[in-house]
Amino acid sequence: MSIASPTATLLISCPDQKGLVAKIASFVYSNGGNIIHADQHTDDSAGLFLLRLEWQLEGFNLPRNLIAPAFGSIAQPLQAQWQLHFSDDTPRIAIWVSRQDHCLFDLIWRQKSRRILRQKISLIISNHPHLEAIAQQFGIAYHHIPITAETKLQQEAQQLELLKQYNIDLVVLAKYMQVLSSHFVANFPQIINIHHSFLPAFAGANPYHRAFERGVKIIGATAHYVTQELDEGPIIEQDVVRVSHRDRVADLIRKGKDLERMVLARAVRLHLQNRVLVYGNRTVVFA
Repeated sequence: MSIASPTATLLISCPDQKGLVAKIASFVYSNGGNIIHADQHTDDSAGLFLLRLEWQLEGFNLPRNLIAPAFGSIAQPLQAQWQLHFSDDTPRIAIWVSRQDHCLFDLIWRQKSRRILRQKISLIISNHPHLEAIAQQFGIAYHHIPITAETKLQQEAQQLELLKQYNIDLVVLAKYMQVLSSHFVANFPQIINIHHSFLPAFAGANPYHRAFERGVKIIGATAHYVTQELDEGPIIEQDVVRVSHRDRVADLIRKGKDLERMVLARAVRLHLQNRVLVYGNRTVVFA
């Protein structure tokens, strides 16, 4: 498949039953489509069937604006929840940071080198002014919005307005050391966070210090969707690295930062490639 050739992707979850693959694949075939990727999973404990189906739009008989209503008539009797995405859509990304720059630099580099498809980093928001020079270096808009307990809701309203102004589709918390309110998450649910531990271990603040005190032999990083419960959102990607009794807290932090960069980048890429299907508080990642 040529990179320039646009595709459509369906992400589907529904109660498991016979003939699902045939029914959904027939929708594509009967309209002249060529399936290039198909991956499925059955969660027996939940009684759910989950599917990612991608096909070429070239030669497909239905115009884009009719694909969703046409498939909807098939999905309704299946009691399916589903999403339709097109590969040539270009979601706009906002990166939120505090003082640490390692994840920010990594995401910008990957975007500039086309490692995260064609998506544009349109906006950087921070509760500190320290990283504005990075935004200026790469020509990205930077907004410093300080947060205090007294001003939190007011400042979050300003943040939401900026996301609307810049037409942002995805927020990436790249070491943004603030807890978002339930109100914010309810109004903008497309948020990925990087947490510096292998969740569910050491949720919350200072996980490296707590891991050192516990004497762990591995440390990890977790990228997850943000929900109203702190560090409890559906997990997209995780990884670990070994540590030893010779490592101090500074060593754990150094090793952890390398993990954080890689785990966050992989999670963002998987999300932008429409390979993550959330059901309940879990995910299927069609990697």
